[in-house]
Amino acid sequence: MTDSIRFTKGHGTENDFVILDDPDGALDLEPQAVIALTDRRAGIGGDGVIRAVRTRAAGIDAPVDAPEWFMDYRNADGSIAEMCGNGVRVLAAHLLRAGHVQGDRFAVWTRAGARSVDVLERAETDGAPWSVRIGMGRSTSLQGERTVEVAGQALPVTDVDMGNPHAVAFLPEGTALEQLDLTHRPSLDPEPPADANIELVVERGPRHVAMRVFERGVGETRSCGTGIAATAVAAALRAGDTSAEPWTVDVPGGRLQVGWTATGEVTLTGPAVLVADGVTLV
Repeated sequence: MTDSIRFTKGHGTENDFVILDDPDGALDLEPQAVIALTDRRAGIGGDGVIRAVRTRAAGIDAPVDAPEWFMDYRNADGSIAEMCGNGVRVLAAHLLRAGHVQGDRFAVWTRAGARSVDVLERAETDGAPWSVRIGMGRSTSLQGERTVEVAGQALPVTDVDMGNPHAVAFLPEGTALEQLDLTHRPSLDPEPPADANIELVVERGPRHVAMRVFERGVGETRSCGTGIAATAVAAALRAGDTSAEPWTVDVPGGRLQVGWTATGEVTLTGPAVLVADGVTLV
């Protein structure tokens, strides 16, 4: 990376990111630079880094008809992630504010493929939330292949793929979600070959659940867009709900809605906030 670079700080339900505007692919985003940027004491701080780069300049294999803009997403430990639902919403707000895209409907390219964007409400003032719906792609799920150990109990897991892997477990009735210790990663048995994001879920009401998440390469975060989508998919499967009616998912950072299109694509709707712009030395 260069000695100094402009950045934007943003979050989606307090899942926060450092956004680097790199239209022409000039940045060499090494893992150590990502770690430095996301450090909450010695850097800007964030759950990850999003590099906004034109797909043709990103140095990746992509089809010729791929969307113009690519979300190069890195976890806080410098590792590469396939997708980030909250990150797509924040990136969408950044691209519009920067004038890189026009109109409230467009798509971005990710390592999990194209993701559609519908901006439902633009921020009325600087620092105010945008409301954005993302097409998250179709999900695949598998039950009963593994368990997760939580508070001394082995709980069955539903594996859900949202372009990245998730292990969703529903807590026994009466378990206090807020009191679980997630300072360390819960163990999965068997462990998936590429690791997985782990979601722990409780019911709140009809088509309404709450969850906490331990993310690969980060630890516990206040929210996880793909994890929220995976949780709703697993919850609907568990409830035998085939109505395609939306589910509400509460996370420590806020509330989001998950729905399904007529073709079975999962959608995620929630806020995106751009909170600061600046220049950093890396």
